[in-house]
Formats: sequence, structure tokens, C-alpha cells
Amino acid sequence: MKVGIPKGLLYYKYHPFLQTFFSELGAEIITSTDTNKRVLDEGVKYCVDEACLPIKIFHGHVSLLKNKCDVIVIPRIMQIRSREYICPKFCGLPEMVLSSIPDMPQAIIEPIYASSEEELYDWAQKAGKTITKNRNVIKNAFHKAIDEQQKYKTGIKNENYNLNVALAGHPYNIYDEFINMNIVKKLNKLGVGVVTEEYMEDELIDSRVKTLYKRPFWTFARNTYGFTVESSLEKKVNGIIYISSFACGIDSVIVELIKDKIGDFPFMILKVDEHTGEAGLETRVEAFVDMLERSC
Repeated sequence: MKVGIPKGLLYYKYHPFLQTFFSELGAEIITSTDTNKRVLDEGVKYCVDEACLPIKIFHGHVSLLKNKCDVIVIPRIMQIRSREYICPKFCGLPEMVLSSIPDMPQAIIEPIYASSEEELYDWAQKAGKTITKNRNVIKNAFHKAIDEQQKYKTGIKNENYNLNVALAGHPYNIYDEFINMNIVKKLNKLGVGVVTEEYMEDELIDSRVKTLYKRPFWTFARNTYGFTVESSLEKKVNGIIYISSFACGIDSVIVELIKDKIGDFPFMILKVDEHTGEAGLETRVEAFVDMLERSC
């Protein structure tokens, strides 16, 4: 059986788990191509206009993958930390895709609660039955997938640069080079190093989040707020660049909370959608770097 896994959204963080799990069940793994203009155009064609760019791109990945596989995985990721949740669009992602794209193959759409191994195993048992009814095979595949995921490290931390910026935002905006137009390479070329939230201790993020009047409901909001505020107040970087998807409700709130806390610390928001031009983004990044250089 061929299992299709779209290279969109949180694929960039959790693909070792998904690929290993289904491969160990005996399936052949088919992934979509890296994000490109064709993927974007397909997504725009099928997705509702009001959706953010990463959701449109996910639709494009699915559309170009659906005829190459027998089963497609549409991860309905609900939770990865206790008492916190993922972007609400993830909750209805399967319904968005299945109602918009015609002639879809069988889809695995079980909700994924991953705040504990026990909860994640519940998903594995349900999803695994699509491939095999053998419970021992599913159990062994699950533990193998957990091991592979734990070995995989994400994050960026450039060394030996005189200037450094904290690159913040949802993981798919940071690690999909088509969405962010290779911003890490652009910054490195300008002599600026990049660090992401994965290289900050969780305890430091928590300590900053606790100063808020209310605990963040969304995991991405919690991570971004703690990371950017700690980086700025402790002067761990020279500036912050926040990559935000146009029409992202979570970003519209968390950006204001960050700005209120960090004061006049250098902070630039890059809004991206399907119309964003690379020349305009380059101009803004260059201007921001010039400002950082003058302030040093």
C-alpha cells in the first residue's frame, strides 16, 4: 500500500515519526515535492480565499500527491503540550481538504493528541489499522517511530556572526524555504546569524510566559512569546524577525503582546501571503540589517 504524506505544515518537525511509523507497518511512503510555485498555484485553486498561506500550500501538496497514493495522511494535530492546543485551522484541516479537492483517496484523519505517549499511541492504533490489523506490528512501529523522532533535531543556530537575530514564527513559516524565500540564507549572506526557539531552554520560555496575565491557549503563541521576550530582554540577539502569515489570528494577538513587552528593541514583522514578492522582502531585510549595524 502506498501512503502519501504531504510536505506541508508541521511535516518539517514531525516527518521522522510519520514516515517511520507507516514504513514499519509495511507501507511504501510517497511524499510530495518541496514547496514550489506549482504547489502554491494548486493550493490557491482549491483552498478558500480566507485561509492563510501555509494552509493554501498544504492543499497544493495534497492535490499534487493524491493520485500517487492509495491512502493520504492529513494530520489533524490537536495538541502537543498539556493544556495547550494547535492553531484552530488544524482542527478542521481534513474537512477543508476533503470538501475542496475532488477525487481524493482514502484519508487518515484521526485527531492527534501528542502531549503524552499514551495519547499518541491511541492515534497510532486507529491510524495503523488502515494498513494492518496486527496489533503487535502497530505497537512495534509506534515505538520505532518515537525513537526516530527523538533522534531528530530541528532548529537553527548560526555561529561566528557579529550580528544575530532571533527568527520567530510558526515552524512551517521558518522551515519552508519557499514561504520565507530563503530568509536564513539571505541573512547569512548579509553577515547576520540566525537562532530559533529550539535553542532556548524550555524553562526560560516558561518563565517569560508566566508573566502574562493569562496562560496562552495556543502552543505556538506560548513558544514565540517566551522565546522573543527572553531573547530581547537578556540581549541574546541584536534584533528579532517575526515571519507571520497574512490573516493569522494567533499572530495578530501575540505580536502585540511582544511589542508591548520589548519596547524599542529592534523588531521586524514580515507578513507573507501568495502575493508577497521576493524583491520587496529582500529590501526590507537589508534595511533592517543596516539599522542593526548602525546601532551596534
